[in-house]
Amino acid sequence: MMLSPERINILQIQWARLLDRYGVTPAAAYPVFDELLAAYAQPGRYYHTLEHIAEVLKVLSKLIDLAEHPADLMLAAWFHDAVYDPTAVDNEAQSAALARRLLAPLGLSEESLARIETMILATRHGAAESSQSVGDAVLLQDADLSILGSAESRYLRYAADIRREYRHVPDTEYRDGRLRVLQGFLNRAAIYQTERMAAVGEAPARANLEAEIARLHSGEFSQSVDPSVSMP
Repeated sequence: MMLSPERINILQIQWARLLDRYGVTPAAAYPVFDELLAAYAQPGRYYHTLEHIAEVLKVLSKLIDLAEHPADLMLAAWFHDAVYDPTAVDNEAQSAALARRLLAPLGLSEESLARIETMILATRHGAAESSQSVGDAVLLQDADLSILGSAESRYLRYAADIRREYRHVPDTEYRDGRLRVLQGFLNRAAIYQTERMAAVGEAPARANLEAEIARLHSGEFSQSVDPSVSMP
């Protein structure tokens, strides 16, 4: 879903305010925003778009009081899917590299850049137990996975959009790979690592995952995911 010009304008204002915390002027901040806008609008993206970033930022706004480095955390959220190729296995690494390339000239400290890179890399969600990430990376992971606990209608659109992003993969391969990923999340002792997210999202996330698994088994999906590529 495309965001309205009004919503994009709000995000641009939020971006400028975020960079102001690093002493970056709007004139210097806006070109990087424009690059991110272009990245998230690339053809072939249906879920990993600016809408996803807006949703992650909204969730993080409710967790931000738990953050040790809130500004770095928000920047990591902005960049975590900036590079997205469904045929690649290094999107997070490439996104982290892009964050450093675009943010370093703005004068961010090495400490901030390293933290941002670490958090972006932590969003490569494995299909098994949650990673051993700590600190703010946990908050970003939970926010990134918040879609799993969303309302049924939003989850259905998310699942369909993921399928569209992997339309190059035949149905049988997609079903098998997606089933492994979904079951991997269900097999976790907890999908969400923070008490706050678990309280509101754990039960609906498990219900959504189980429902999608049932749909996949019944053949309710279409278009021709590489099982080796992690999702979401």
